[in-house]
Amino acid sequence: MKLTILGGGGFRVPLVYGALLTDRGPGRVTEVVLHDLDDSRLRAVARVLDEQASAVGDAPRVTATTDLDEALRGADFVFSAIRVGGLEGRADDERVALAEGVLGQETVGAGGIAYGLRTVPVAVDIARRVARLAPDAWVINFTNPAGLVTEAMSRHLGDRVIGICDSPVGLGRRIARVLGADPQQAWIDYVGLNHLGWVRGLRVAGRDELPRLLADPHLLGSFEEGKLFGADWLRSLGAIPNEYLHYYYFNREAVHAYQQAERTRGAFLRDQQARFYARVGTPGTSALELWDRTRAEREATYMAENRETAGAGERDADDLSGGYEKVALALMRAIARDERTTLILNVRNRHTLAALDTDAVIEVPCLVDASGAHSVSVDPLPGHATGLVCSVKAVEREVLAAAESGSRATAVKAFALHPLVDSVNVARRLVEGYRAVHPGLDYLK
Repeated sequence: MKLTILGGGGFRVPLVYGALLTDRGPGRVTEVVLHDLDDSRLRAVARVLDEQASAVGDAPRVTATTDLDEALRGADFVFSAIRVGGLEGRADDERVALAEGVLGQETVGAGGIAYGLRTVPVAVDIARRVARLAPDAWVINFTNPAGLVTEAMSRHLGDRVIGICDSPVGLGRRIARVLGADPQQAWIDYVGLNHLGWVRGLRVAGRDELPRLLADPHLLGSFEEGKLFGADWLRSLGAIPNEYLHYYYFNREAVHAYQQAERTRGAFLRDQQARFYARVGTPGTSALELWDRTRAEREATYMAENRETAGAGERDADDLSGGYEKVALALMRAIARDERTTLILNVRNRHTLAALDTDAVIEVPCLVDASGAHSVSVDPLPGHATGLVCSVKAVEREVLAAAESGSRATAVKAFALHPLVDSVNVARRLVEGYRAVHPGLDYLK
């Protein structure tokens, strides 16, 4: 089975390959094609993968190419993890937004809109090529903003594109761990949009254990989201929000923390990964060991400004292991082998959330088998959550419309309507600021 990884020179690719190395079952991936626009990054990542495979017999064969059509042709699965504009683009997204006093995070607020505006046209081109060159392939999208990009691709690939994210997985795992439950045996009642969802229940053997967690201040304060949001706020919500909702519920504090930081997250990762790619080919250097050290530093500093604002301290060691690669492997297994499983995924709404139309991509538990991912029915969201979901989905739709039409006015509308952008004039300046630093936005007229 052939897996094509778009963004194959990306730093997190070894996580995916490492997961593939654990799969010894029938119908497993036997060929991995890495595609990237940067040949030097491809060679660097290939070195890491080669060391990963050195002690594994019959490891999936790895090839690399800068030719997109060659990479896609004949693929069974396509894993998309591209970053249009690179980490320099992410750093610019943050800098331009913070100069206007608004959030520049890569998936939330102004930064997420800017990232979406330059990513959607590229993702749509990829979707069209997949439809032409590998019409039977399943596309697993991890490209951010994941829900928005998945929805853009679904207009050309239908249900054969599925978005994944490690945030709901990590959240469910932490809640289960605190409650003494096996995450594999727990049903996580989670629903929303990507990076905008809530756990409303965690059922073990048919019993909802979340009320026990919400009633215990000690338990609430013992894990990441409890430290971020505070026990009182979680009890008020009656749910556990995705960590990215910290940018909404504590927006003023988050913006201030990012403005005071020595470097933004994007600038930190840009500099960190530049060092990694520069050193990975040095004689006598183990590419895998260097990658491991760099990844550990990356994970330990994740959302550091938010944790500092909340006084949450360092991340727990159990939260440093990622997880999206495990979701991707479980998804591929379920489809390729009809190994039925339940995963939280980004899929078309159908009739799951009545407040949204059928084509809106949402993040929700899905039953997965050989025919794809099928969202389960869920209870309606409370009014405050429904309002936020509808508001952000409306912004995503304006981003899609701007990307399709090239309308600068529509791009301004997308920024102005976002709950975390507080002025039409700020929205106008954001569009001009982003156009000045991103050649990929020259299409906005």
